[in-house]
Amino acid sequence: MPLRNRLRLLAISGLALFTVSASLPPAAADGPHSHRPSGGGLSATIRYTEYGIPHIVAKDYANLGFGNGWAQAADQVCTLADGFVTLRGERSRYFGPDAAPDGSLSAATKNLSSDLYFRRIREARILEKLLKQPAPVGQSRDVRELERGWAAGYNAWLAQNRIDDPACRGADWVRPVTTLDVVARGYALSVLGGQGRGIDGITGAQPPTGATGTPEVPSPGDAADAARRLLSTQNADMGSNAVAFRGDTTANGRGLLLGNPHYPWQGGRRFWQSQQTIPGELDVAGGSLLGAPIVSIGHNANIAWSHTVATGVPVNLHQLTLDPADPTVYLVDGRPERMTKRTVSVAVKGGGAVTRTQWSTRYGPVITSLGAGLPLPWTATTAYALNDPNAVNLRFSDAGLGFSRARSTAGIEAALRRTQGLPWVNTIAADSSGHSFFSQSQVLPRITDELAGRCSTALGRATYPASGLAVLDGSRSDCALGSDPDAVQPGIFGPGRMPTVKDAPYVENSNDSAWLTNADAPLTGYERVFGTVGTPRSMRTRGAIEDVSAMAAKGRLTVADLQGQQFANRAPAGDLTAADLAAACAALPGGRTVGSDGTAVDVSAACEVLRSWDRKTDTGSRGALLFDRFWRRTTAAVPQSELWKVPFSPADPVGTPNTLNTSAPGVARALADTVAELRAAGIALDAPLGRHQWVERNGKRIPIGGGTESLGIWNKTEPVWDAAAGGYQEVSAGSSYIQAVGWDGGKCPVARTLLTYSQSSDPGSAHYSDQTELYSGERWVTSRFCEKDILRSPSLRIVRVHERR
Repeated sequence: MPLRNRLRLLAISGLALFTVSASLPPAAADGPHSHRPSGGGLSATIRYTEYGIPHIVAKDYANLGFGNGWAQAADQVCTLADGFVTLRGERSRYFGPDAAPDGSLSAATKNLSSDLYFRRIREARILEKLLKQPAPVGQSRDVRELERGWAAGYNAWLAQNRIDDPACRGADWVRPVTTLDVVARGYALSVLGGQGRGIDGITGAQPPTGATGTPEVPSPGDAADAARRLLSTQNADMGSNAVAFRGDTTANGRGLLLGNPHYPWQGGRRFWQSQQTIPGELDVAGGSLLGAPIVSIGHNANIAWSHTVATGVPVNLHQLTLDPADPTVYLVDGRPERMTKRTVSVAVKGGGAVTRTQWSTRYGPVITSLGAGLPLPWTATTAYALNDPNAVNLRFSDAGLGFSRARSTAGIEAALRRTQGLPWVNTIAADSSGHSFFSQSQVLPRITDELAGRCSTALGRATYPASGLAVLDGSRSDCALGSDPDAVQPGIFGPGRMPTVKDAPYVENSNDSAWLTNADAPLTGYERVFGTVGTPRSMRTRGAIEDVSAMAAKGRLTVADLQGQQFANRAPAGDLTAADLAAACAALPGGRTVGSDGTAVDVSAACEVLRSWDRKTDTGSRGALLFDRFWRRTTAAVPQSELWKVPFSPADPVGTPNTLNTSAPGVARALADTVAELRAAGIALDAPLGRHQWVERNGKRIPIGGGTESLGIWNKTEPVWDAAAGGYQEVSAGSSYIQAVGWDGGKCPVARTLLTYSQSSDPGSAHYSDQTELYSGERWVTSRFCEKDILRSPSLRIVRVHERR
């Protein structure tokens, strides 16, 4: 490290200790949350500002990881510890084999299947083998140092602090972790969209016997429908919006970025906010997924980036032709190959163990179901193997570190090309020079349309057009995936094949394909596995494009305009349908219509409520709850082909379909059922949304705005309905770490942020709900990025954390 950087670090550390003693009372300066170095080991300086946001300073990557692990543990120790139980394959031991995991690290439905999968990962030493690969195929030294430091920091916090959070206070499953545990967490996130979806089917796959009979094989049509539902990005617990604006649309010629990821509000896929600094080397702020040693979505002095869940399908299936004499032998070009097997034992609560055998092929593990709705039966003649290229990818953190170091959108693109590590997200970015950038750079199986056309089985000929899930003939070696010359690993697409848009007036994504990233210049020419072209867009995509294209056309945009877009809470579905629905309601004879149970319901009071609704989902919007409950019922019951009078047209993908078909039988029935439901729950039809859409934190109700996916709300809120308890009482997923970032020509970025569910999951923390209350009031945190701003914080608390040896 250059001398001037060492001196700067020493100055910061010295100022930290001075500030603790000068600005805090003695109890705070010398109490349990203030630590002074005591020789040797890893250490870091953490400056806490408003809302418990830590600004971590360290001399190198190992020490930075240490500070990060310490600070994450301080806020989220129980959630993190629960995740490490999952990754060690010990959930059945502590919580029982039949209980369900929280779903944050896989889609396993029971602890036993989760444990069997993660124990196999450990016992096969898969992570150790991947760690031996040099970069860029494997991890960089800097990332390995971050992971090593993170584990040490987490362990040091456990050793030096008492856990007060009732979620794990005194629990014997809260234990120190290893670097391999940290690596395993990143690995689980990488395979979340692939093997992570199929864990039940992987761990439950057993060869057929005479006693098992012949399992029912799904029809190609049913399989296509199941694959479409499974792989849809529109109703998942992770989504997102992001938009970047080019400099000629802004007030000062510099770029702007608004990132609005939609993630679960509970469990191990929460974000956690920080700033990470190595003087002269790294300075980045943003949100990290829990357990990650890098910033996942964030900004530095020159660039800002966000991610949205992409439509690319990160897996494919190979249909195996089996040896008639042995269902564990499959044929390739007529030659037999024996499956490999590994027997795994899992300890279960109450003593004893459960042992299962897992089977693998040259293509990947044998699987008997992908999600709950797509059975893939192993019969005497046929089996299926799952290919997940992310099962050999540990480059996720290197991609994030590359973004953190970038100084322009060109640097973002270079990091994507170099690392090729993102498994299931798009990247949207803007920089201080006025550039905008979008890329769907994913680690995807190299499924070209030509290969799918030549090698799809009957099942694949149905699933691939419908969902992008290819099912290839595993009996033919000429159906292998092949390689691109610029790809870092075999069998994936190289960077040159990724859908990318550079320097458009705006680039936007709301979890549809790359086609309408900029609606004025649609993007085409990519393979079906990346997503669709010329198909209907979601209501949220349509509303987002309307909004951001109008913003770009207006021009002279500022960060304040981004903030306004985040909380506009406009309901595009309401704009399209509420007036027609109100008119149809008013025309009902006697104001009555029949519900699904055959009972006539007086809906006349709903007509004026719908007509007067402001078409928003603000906490004060009257009629929003009525429309929300109606629209959910309607879209679930009425096929899209019957819902609209004007069908979808590829020539007008944002404007169509439109005009509600109020004569469709399900429309009036949904209105009757909604009115009956609200009345039975004692909820007024014109009640303000926030009175019945809220979260409770330590006995206090906090009203929450925003709305569900099908309404098209940018500010997504996916709440949990309990009519008997008075409405929506909790948020399962939605807006999470939000950032609005721009530049004004100074050294410091202009950034406003929000962590909707707050920094800590501990009810006893001062930062358990403080940002949630900000979110409720549509208020923001002003980012303190530069030193002068950090040190001016009225909430400044500075601690020196270290290993004790």
